Amino acid sequence: MTSPDDIAIAILGWLAGEPELLGRFMAITGADATSLRRMAGDPGFMAGLVDFLMSHEPTLLAFCTDSGIKPEEVVRAHQMLSGPVDY
Repeated sequence: MTSPDDIAIAILGWLAGEPELLGRFMAITGADATSLRRMAGDPGFMAGLVDFLMSHEPTLLAFCTDSGIKPEEVVRAHQMLSGPVDY
């Protein structure tokens, strides 16, 4: 089983190879290349990476196909990094 932090880092690495998605992530978060490096270990940033991926199922599935990480592991990482969701 892959740790939530490792999954978030894998998402960041994958986004680096997907310029359109990376640009969208940076626009949503207000991050730039320098701040991405600086924030890479921040728990809130890590949760944001996983949340970004979880917000669009085709993107989630593309990441899972490319990385070999199962969608269930991403969902688990999302739950662990973001905490419980209140409905």
